Amino acid sequence: MMWDALIQLLDPISRYGVPVMIVLMLVALGGLFSERSGVVNIALEGIMVMGGFICAVVIFFMTVTNDWPLQWAVLCGLLAGALAGMVFSIAHAFASVSMNSNQIISATALNIFAPAIAVFTARTFYINPVTRQATDKIIISASYRIDVPFLENIPLIGGFLFQNAFLSTFIGLGVLLIVYIVFMKTRLGLRIQSCGENPHAADSLGINVYKVRYIGILISGLLAGLGGAAYIVSFHNGFDGHVHGMGFLALAILISGQWKPLRVFVFSIIFSFMYVVQSQYDSLMLLRNIDLPRQIYEMVPYVLTLVILVIFSKESQAPKAIGEPYDASKR
Repeated sequence: MMWDALIQLLDPISRYGVPVMIVLMLVALGGLFSERSGVVNIALEGIMVMGGFICAVVIFFMTVTNDWPLQWAVLCGLLAGALAGMVFSIAHAFASVSMNSNQIISATALNIFAPAIAVFTARTFYINPVTRQATDKIIISASYRIDVPFLENIPLIGGFLFQNAFLSTFIGLGVLLIVYIVFMKTRLGLRIQSCGENPHAADSLGINVYKVRYIGILISGLLAGLGGAAYIVSFHNGFDGHVHGMGFLALAILISGQWKPLRVFVFSIIFSFMYVVQSQYDSLMLLRNIDLPRQIYEMVPYVLTLVILVIFSKESQAPKAIGEPYDASKR
């Protein structure tokens, strides 16, 4: 009986918390590449929007206009969203690296531009099949889930990760492993970190700082776009022009995690639990009978975000050259 009660308690967390954790982790790891190279990237929200928009468009045309299998449509949508995020981030790379512009302003412009162009484009080509009118929400059916044989029977974690899981869950865990290896074991990871700590010293060793920062921003866009696509296929039946602040929560995770892959993963779990409390509090047995206003639960992620940032800001170890445009002539 106790085991069944524990399963009932954890069921909403497994169904909603794990997909949220994957989305936040992907976007935060994307920000890790950019900021470790020395470029502030608060455009993660806008890049997520573009990734989600392109993902929805691809799935719509593959499943509605053409009769493709849903699993292939979801996979192509995730890949297309990742590529769209990378292409969209080129604008930030050009402005902040090539033009030495203010990185905050450049990223803010992308955050404003992304939902506007996505909604405008959606309205120009998409007609709601029910109302027969143009709308800014692209309705899709992407609820494709899979079970992993044998692994789904592992006690406790099997139900979390390998039973009725989204494809993006396994992609996200693979990305975490790759990012950890890149930063800890490869030359590229060391170069990215050196350009964020002391770009002039890196330049003196023959490292092309501009090239490394471009690579960091493009990988950042790739992962943030993938996170936006994963958000669409995991929680929504379509694209409606926003990702509900997930990009900014990912930034908070990146800062709380001290720009380190494994700590980013840990804080992604913490923030995803807060998101579940916000959106699924009526399904959690511990909270169901507590008579609190709905608005209290809706504030939980954002209030705790501020608390976590205050606690961990004291030991913040941001890259020393983050936000500073690099000028080789001043070496």
